[in-house]
Amino acid sequence: MTYREANEKGREILYRAGVEEAKTDAWLLLSRVCKIDRTFYYTHAEERMDVEQVEQFVRVIQKRAERIPLQYITGEQEFMGLVFHVNSSVLIPRQDTETLVEEALKRITSGMRVLDLCTGSGCILISILKNAPEVEGFGYDISKQALIVAKENARLNGVSAVFERSDLLEQVSGKFDMIVSNPPYIRTDEIVSLMPEVSQFEPLLALDGKEDGLYYYRKITQKAKEHLNSGGMLLFEIGYDQGDAVSEMLRTAGFEDVQVIKDLTRSNRVVYGKV
Repeated sequence: MTYREANEKGREILYRAGVEEAKTDAWLLLSRVCKIDRTFYYTHAEERMDVEQVEQFVRVIQKRAERIPLQYITGEQEFMGLVFHVNSSVLIPRQDTETLVEEALKRITSGMRVLDLCTGSGCILISILKNAPEVEGFGYDISKQALIVAKENARLNGVSAVFERSDLLEQVSGKFDMIVSNPPYIRTDEIVSLMPEVSQFEPLLALDGKEDGLYYYRKITQKAKEHLNSGGMLLFEIGYDQGDAVSEMLRTAGFEDVQVIKDLTRSNRVVYGKV
């Protein structure tokens, strides 16, 4: 099988499987398996691949055809210009979440203590620490498997952070200058309607925001002030239709200067408040 034949066959298989980015994904998997770039491909497209390369490419294409996310197959995802290791224990970092990091960085000053709840892969906290190096970072998650991934990502990206297990704020001690969180916020009955890559393969624990999608915002907001210094800040990532509900929670809990911040698509994406 030549490089061109493999690329075309992979694209055809993924297209038939309903993969939206069939062309892109087939190429990315081919380039990764064969360790080639587009220049090599276009100048060697008619050359035959090694048998081992063909076998490996067929395996990964089949995985993608089963709707396993591309990032779980390659084991990595880029976020905020950094590379993060991912597996089925953590949500795949998304560009939408970069808005939360950017808003946090606008408000961080040297010497602050930052707490990341529901840290998952650690991408939020690690990206903050990479861009604000004189800050202490603490990430908590209920999943032991997610914490293993987060610690690995901290090492991978050369930052120092504390990652510990906690059910939201239950096992957290001390006070912080900022709390950031991208908690589960999908309504339970909506999960089955998500694309198979999400509903079947990403961790349900990190998706399910209970009946109305707001359960974890309530739980965190109720106790957040106990863990914030005077002038401390709380920043949430939210779903596009949750801005009013979450901002009202913060106001009711006594937060000031509450704001709903939009992402690059002009969708509501972050809620901010301070004590």
